[in-house]
Amino acid sequence: MEAIIGQRIRNSRIHKGLSLQEVADSIGVSKQMVNKYELGKSMPTSDKLIAISKLFNQKIDYFFRKSEVVIGEISFRKKSNFGVKKVNSLKEEIRIQIENYLFIENICNVSNAFENPLQDYAIQEEQDVKTAVNTLRNHWNIGQDAIHNIIELLEDNHIKVIEVDDDSKKFDGLATVIDGKYHIIVITKAMPIERKRFTLLHELGHLLLPIATLEEKQQEKLCNVFASEMLLSENNLITELGNQRSRITFEELKNVQEKYGMSISAIVYKLGETKIMSQERVKKFYQKLNFDAALKQSVELSRYDGQEHSIRYENLAYRAVSEELISMSKASSLLQISLDELNSKLTSNLR
Repeated sequence: MEAIIGQRIRNSRIHKGLSLQEVADSIGVSKQMVNKYELGKSMPTSDKLIAISKLFNQKIDYFFRKSEVVIGEISFRKKSNFGVKKVNSLKEEIRIQIENYLFIENICNVSNAFENPLQDYAIQEEQDVKTAVNTLRNHWNIGQDAIHNIIELLEDNHIKVIEVDDDSKKFDGLATVIDGKYHIIVITKAMPIERKRFTLLHELGHLLLPIATLEEKQQEKLCNVFASEMLLSENNLITELGNQRSRITFEELKNVQEKYGMSISAIVYKLGETKIMSQERVKKFYQKLNFDAALKQSVELSRYDGQEHSIRYENLAYRAVSEELISMSKASSLLQISLDELNSKLTSNLR
């Protein structure tokens, strides 16, 4: 038990980005004693464990629960000044959420089997990616329709979406596979919705496309093509705006944005990529965007009117407590809400 509690304390400390000394000062013990807690060489007294739980904003039962998930190495596409401390903190946040997610799935006896319909594809160039996108859309029964809720689509197809807070604005998303079977995309919660949708699909490209042997730069490029084609295929773009255009109105771009949930800048880029517009025209658009304050504000204020938020985990937790598969206290811990708030939410349940 000491080892389990010790590991939980260490994980929580890393998650909060605190040093041994900072934890020691907060709970009123020595730095050496905190180190002993983490190594499982000493057990915190009840009052110290309460202090630790308050410091880390965790329920007491969290420190007694054995970790059932081991996350392998995960990589971040990040700015150069994204420090090791922040990376480790983010990894712990991801680990906590994934562990809770898998726990609640198992309690509810929900299948989490995932099938990758693109695993046997040979991907070397952009056209290969576009062909793969058509295969995936057909396999997931979405045809050429606009995707209104990407997170819902991913979770319906057994890909877990974890949303995290990142005030530093240096992290967008990542994709990882745990134990060779749990496919997970992690996304920053607060970002413009079009960027969020593009990032989700970019990470999906990393999960599904067999491109691990390619250079990193090429992988990123192909995943961008994958995201772009999933959001707005070349065929759909031609249908909406025509085969060739010398000029295009802002209202047309806004209408396409509202339908497909893709940023105006990304739509213009795709117009150039598909040669519907000349690269010279695309370049002029970006130049105008940089120097025309009114246009820049219009583009920044224009938003897709949709929702991209994961609710599956929350729904499973409410399902588990309403079916009495877990206790109220456990549900409160999993949902990170008080018992009073949980009671309030459950009073409206249908019985």
